[in-house]
Amino acid sequence: MSTPPVDGDASTTGIGLVGAGRIGTSHARLLATRVPGARLVAVADPRPGAAAALAGPLGAVGVESPAELLARDDVDAVVVTASTEAHADLVEAAARAGKAVFCEKPAGLSLAELDRGIAATEAAGVAFQVGFNRRFAPEFAAARAAVDAGRIGRPQLLRSLTRDPGLPNPAAVPAWAVFVLTLIHDFDTILWLHPGAEPVSVYAVADALVAPEFKEAGLLDTAVVTIRFDDGAIAVAEANFSAGYGYDVRGEVFGSAGTLRIGEEPRTALQVFDADGRHSATPRSDVELFGDAYAGELTEFVAAVREGRRPAVTGHDARRALSIALSCIASVRTGGPVDPALVAGTVDARIR
Repeated sequence: MSTPPVDGDASTTGIGLVGAGRIGTSHARLLATRVPGARLVAVADPRPGAAAALAGPLGAVGVESPAELLARDDVDAVVVTASTEAHADLVEAAARAGKAVFCEKPAGLSLAELDRGIAATEAAGVAFQVGFNRRFAPEFAAARAAVDAGRIGRPQLLRSLTRDPGLPNPAAVPAWAVFVLTLIHDFDTILWLHPGAEPVSVYAVADALVAPEFKEAGLLDTAVVTIRFDDGAIAVAEANFSAGYGYDVRGEVFGSAGTLRIGEEPRTALQVFDADGRHSATPRSDVELFGDAYAGELTEFVAAVREGRRPAVTGHDARRALSIALSCIASVRTGGPVDPALVAGTVDARIR
């Protein structure tokens, strides 16, 4: 594993961020203001002016080329928030440059791509973390601690759901996004909340119920997935791209001795009673709901780099979640359940 950084300011870890889009903007601001030991050095984005516009107010340098960012001696680690298709190549390039890597999910669109990233980072001896933020949200972390402590006995039924607050541009949604970009968080959550068990069967159904006119173009905006584990436990994950009431993320673990429920509390304790009834405020975006979790995962990454250890979420963890996402694609194609150990390695999420 990588040794603590020696370039630049030895008291901080120099971070380069690739991708100045929505989540890149959020991560850059967190790195500059909320992550102990981090120093945002540079931002790269090929769109003219995009990197400079984000980096400048944060005291960093904006460049258009990721290669230019990777060549900087004051960049010790790289945060990849570029478009999904570029993730795998950027992970490999960062590893070859000797930089530790944090990559937003998914870190590849096939297991072969992700395996190349894992191999490259292991060969370079650098930290590699993938952005599964729910592990760092207090409620989810408390649930895992309760599972580990045996408070609910043996998990038997698990549930995780994601309902996005809207679908403003259905034409911009990539094929299979409901599994590879959205539900992959739920798959990681389910696997993490049921440690030691392995999935043996995945069955997915999906449709375009929010924007049916885009179904022929490949859009799937609603899905339900059933996962069976080798210990007999059953999990269900569901997603929809248009929850009019806000951003809705919840989970549940039912065990032989109790139940854990996650994400059922409102954004604040304030309740408003008026002529239309009782109302509670709800989050409207992932950044709003998981702001602290995003800060937490980046803090873990920087700490792992500085301490020369493996991060809490590894490329191998990302591989397990991607395997289920790719198995969902195979299940939709075949119309039946599939064994992830047999089919995931043959699926590429780029192919409709």
